[in-house]
This record gives sequence, C-alpha cells and structure tokens, in this order.
Amino acid sequence: MKRSPVPSCMFVLFASLIGAQPVAAQPTEPPVAKKMPQSLTANGHTRVDEYYWLRERENQEVLDYLNAENDYMESRLAPTRGLQSKLAEETQARIKQSDTSVPYTERGYIYFRRTEDGKQYPIYCRAPAEDPGDVRTLLDVNRVAEGFDFCSIRNLTVSPNNRYLAFAIDTVGRRKYRIRFYDLETGEHLDSNDIPVSTPNIVWAEDNKTLLYTIQDPQTLRSHKIFRHELGTDPAADVLVYAEKDDEFWCGVAKSRSRKYLLISSSQTLSTETWYLPADKPAEEPSVFLPREENHEYSVDHLGDAFYIRTNWDATNFRLMQTSESRVAKSEWVDVVPHREDAYLRDYQLFDGWLAVSQKEGGQTKLRFRKWDDSQWQDLDFGEPCYQASFGYSPESDTKQLRYNFSSLKTPDSVFEFDMENGTRQLLKQDEILGGFDPRDYVTRFLWAKARDGVDVPISLIHHKETPIDGTAPCLIYGYGSYGASMSASFSSSRFNLIDRGFVYAIAHIRGGQELGREWYEDGKLLRKKNTFSDFVDCTKFLLAEKYADKDRVFARGGSAGGLLMGAVVNMAPDLYQGIVADVPFVDVVTTMLDESIPLTTGEYDEWGNPNEPKYYAYMLSYSPYDRVERKDYPNMLVTTGLHDSQVQYWEPAKWVARLRDRKTDDNMLVLKTNMSAGHGGASGRYDRYKEIALRHAFILHHAGIEE
Repeated sequence: MKRSPVPSCMFVLFASLIGAQPVAAQPTEPPVAKKMPQSLTANGHTRVDEYYWLRERENQEVLDYLNAENDYMESRLAPTRGLQSKLAEETQARIKQSDTSVPYTERGYIYFRRTEDGKQYPIYCRAPAEDPGDVRTLLDVNRVAEGFDFCSIRNLTVSPNNRYLAFAIDTVGRRKYRIRFYDLETGEHLDSNDIPVSTPNIVWAEDNKTLLYTIQDPQTLRSHKIFRHELGTDPAADVLVYAEKDDEFWCGVAKSRSRKYLLISSSQTLSTETWYLPADKPAEEPSVFLPREENHEYSVDHLGDAFYIRTNWDATNFRLMQTSESRVAKSEWVDVVPHREDAYLRDYQLFDGWLAVSQKEGGQTKLRFRKWDDSQWQDLDFGEPCYQASFGYSPESDTKQLRYNFSSLKTPDSVFEFDMENGTRQLLKQDEILGGFDPRDYVTRFLWAKARDGVDVPISLIHHKETPIDGTAPCLIYGYGSYGASMSASFSSSRFNLIDRGFVYAIAHIRGGQELGREWYEDGKLLRKKNTFSDFVDCTKFLLAEKYADKDRVFARGGSAGGLLMGAVVNMAPDLYQGIVADVPFVDVVTTMLDESIPLTTGEYDEWGNPNEPKYYAYMLSYSPYDRVERKDYPNMLVTTGLHDSQVQYWEPAKWVARLRDRKTDDNMLVLKTNMSAGHGGASGRYDRYKEIALRHAFILHHAGIEE
C-alpha cells in the first residue's frame, strides 16, 4: 500500500456541496488555526512546527477547525454553485447509467457486473455457462451499503466448487475490512464466519473449505500476517501461516495461474521473498522459493510443470525466467524473455500454448505474444499516438484468445479479444459516451519536452480540434512521478467538462514513473527526487513555449505523492500557475518519514530515504512542501483530504494550508476541503463522485475566467 495515484476520474476527496443550501451565514474570512509551537529534533537539527497539534484526531478543536475550513471553502466557491450543478449533470449525462460489463467464464460460470440508473453501486451476477439465461445475483452492493455513508467492496471471490462467496467490505474509508461469506446455494449469510481482517487480500484454497487472508498491524497498517480459516469454524481459532517480522516488508497471498500453488509474497521497495504451498493441501507448511536478497525484486507464477519468475537479477528493466517446479534454485533459472536495455518488462500472461508480455518502450505500452515453441514475437497495433493498454482478465489458461483493455485520451474504455492463432481481433465492448461525443472532434499528441539537464520528457496531450494552439488556450497539466507508477494516457469522460470549454489537457510523464524504463524511476527518487519536480516545471514551460497554453491560465493537478509534486512545484515556480488542485497531498515529508508509527513510513525508506540518516534528512528538508512554505505569493489553490485517510494522514494538508494561509502574501483563493466520512479514495458512490469532479472543475473554470 503506497501513497498511490488514483485514476483521474476517481480522485477528489470531498463530499459534495452541490445544491446544498446554507443553514447559516457563511464565513467571509478564512479560519485561523491557532499556533502551538512544538520543537521537533532530528539529526541535531530542530524544527518548529506550530500546527503539530492538528494531528489530534479526537480533539474537538481539531474537528471544529476542519469544519470551519469546509464552511469557508463553501462560501468562497458559492458563486460557482450553478456551474457545479451543470458540470455534474454533464458528467452524469455522458455515462450510460444502466450498463453491463464484459462477461468472463471461470470454472463453468459466466460472471459479469451491471449498474442500474439511480443506484450508486454495482450488482454482481453470474450464470451457468451451459445456460446463460439463468442469471443469478451474486451480490447487490446497493443493498449491502444501506445505512452507510461509505461502502467499498473488494475481492469478490468464489470457492472452487462454485458454492461459497467471500468478499471484503469497508464501511468507514480507512481501508479496514471484514471478510463476509455467503452460501450461494441457500443465499444464507454465514454470519458466524465474519472475520475482521483489515485488508481485502483473500484467496480460496482448492479444497473448497479453506481460505487464506492477510491482516495488518493495527498501528502502522502494514500487512504483516497471513492466517488460514476453515469455513464453519470459529475465526478465533484461525491458524497463523506466515508472519513478516521486518517492519519494512509487506506480505500478501495469491494463487498461481495453474491453481496448483498458493503463493505468499513479502516485499519492500527493493527486495522480495516468495513462499509457496500446494493449493489443495493448505495445511502444509510453506516452502521458500528464494530467500530475500538485497536489491533483488522478483515475482513468481506457475503453469504446467514450471515456475515463471519476473526478476531484476542482472536485469535493470526485468526479464522473465523459467525453472522446473522440482528445481527452484536460482542457478536453475533460464531466460524466457531476456533483458532489454530499451524495454521495461511490466507484466506477462501465461497460456497453455502461448506467452504474452507487456513492455514499456519509448514511453508507450507494447503488448506482444508468441507461441511457446516459436521465438518470433508479434505486436498488437493500437493505431494511436498515446494510449493505455493492459491485459484483461482471462482466468482460464487453455485458450488462444488474448483479452486486453485499451483506451486513449479520446477513445473510451474498450475490451478486445485477440485470436493469437489467426490474428483476428474482436471488440467485445466499448463504453458508450452519450451526448453526441465523437472522438474525431479531438486531437491527441505525444510530445517531448527538454528538461533543464538535457533529458527528454514525454507528454501526452489532448484538445478539441477547434481549440486554437496559439498561446490563448487554458491548460491543465497532470503529474505524479513516484513509486515507478507510469501515468497512462487513458480515457476520462469527465475530463471533457474542461476540454469542450477550450482547455488543453496534458499529462507530464516525469521522472519517478517508469514510462521510459527502470532508470526513469531511479532517476526520480531518493537523492534525485527533485528531478520529478523540475521535470514538471520544465514541461509546463515547454507547453507555454509551444503555445499550447495561455501564460495566465495554466493549472496543475496531482494527488497523494502527486500532491507532493504540487506542493514542491508551487514553492519552486508559483508564478507559472494560475491555479493548483492538490488532492490528499503528501506534503509534510520530513515529519511523516520520521514517525514510524504512521502507516507507510518504514516501508518507504527506499523510496524517499530514511531521514534518520543526515544526508536524507537534509535532502528531504530541502524540498518538503510544508517545510519550504515562504512569505511570497502563491497561486489559487484547492486542497483536499479525507479524515479517515490511511495513506496520507489528514493533518498533512491541514497543516500545510494553515501555514500557507499564515505566510502567503497574496489575496488568491486558498481553500481546504476535508471529507469527514471517507479516506484516500474519496466517495464510494458513483453519483457522489460526479459531484466531487464538478466541484474541482468549477474551481478551475472559475479561475480560468470561464463562467456560465
């Protein structure tokens, strides 16, 4: 679990104010957080944090302050309320409200998901493969969510004999789950088996009665133990299968492609260890596949009589290796997909007769396939300059059909099935965008900006074909740049709220991701983290120089670790931006990384550095947004957080806004919205998310001078 990106249509973390009528006079002056200076000492250096007290989650004064900020945000954006309503309606009107996902077949059943107009949540269904018309509801999330402000359902998984359903449910937003069980033959909820697991990681064994699940350390939320539960028994008697004692490692469990093995993986940023045990004999002790080694990352799968290993052993961009299931020693591994300096191996999919791989090359995703007995690779052609492509869900290995997902900045989410034998392609489904949407009305480009150190940084971009590219168009630039997460040029229907009003939308694929391979990531982390921030600034300057943006109407957005990017950028180059949207921003870097009691901290030393070491402390302090707030002008800013956020604690953005409000020398808008009933991922219901998107877009349009 990381301070990770969320798809852009899903990210803002605040409850909607659209259509709400104030019950009292709204504040016209911003709230002022009281100062209670506290000295924080590390490495012989002392910093003073006047807002440290805002961490006191149960303190009524803290809650009052957050609510006062919410009221102030509502008052400042009240003039946009009509626009917000219109934007929410537009977003909803583009999306087919009653729809069905592409079905897949697994163990003799067809599974799919549907949505119904007016309902917040999906309904999961299945039918026997031999009788597709006999559709039964597996789980109606709308019924499960009744009585809750928040409801997240994860990892719906059916037992191998197709009788029992297990799933993880979170009704708070802090990613603390319970496992529930249903008997699909009787429809009975097996209440006595409910397990408070705190994570959604659950896997059935092949004996139809045993399930393995992961739990978290209650303080740090690190997944650190795996238990075995037998259906019908008291969860208090569940058996510990694996315990991870190193506080920098996280563990999880999965099932191999062959369904023959249960695979336990424990990993941190730069090292991995895998254990395995027979899926039909879950009571056996697991065996280690390869003990953890420093700077060795690997993952394991199995098909036929062989294990397959994606590994960076002597392979910066990773390679795929194979070994017999009876000879797993590292010395026995042989190459299946050799290492390439110019292509990063992201993923692979095993079939009985075929192998498919996903690689990053030249900033784009390549999907390739070949027969096991044929060394000739074939590439799928996507026909667009920038796009998102990934493997679809194909649970059965005995097929020649490769299912994959595709979208681009102008092509809606699509699911294809490609026949690897005869080379034919079938579009199974493309999301229908209502309201007269035509992809031919838009122009997409894949550009390269020159960074200050001479490195070329890719940019994906879209605009309406009638938008003039002469330096007069408003522009929104999105970025992330951490954890090696590549930002794909995927589709978002809500984004056209801005594009159809003349905006240019750009994604800066800055260092810290892996768009250009593993080195692209290594060059944007630890003591080279500032490359991430300067790349974003240089991409902004490039778009201005190439006349893709009006110098007075440039906006930037990022969330989580991308919120750190926003905080660093406004300290470095505040004059470049008219407005900033910083969602759940990780902005108090030094204090957080010094606090080992906070979730995510110890497991991320290899990403940010350990500030207990002087060189990392000094470097972090030189860019940490909260610590670098100065007495100067800042752009208009909308900052969001969630009270129950387990990944970036709410007090980071709250403290940041308080310090900005105290020190900034301008009259620009600065507003903070805290979702008091959700966490890192925002509202769980789709209609609530439409409203969240509308508020964010209204903020941007308002400051771009586009009012309706």
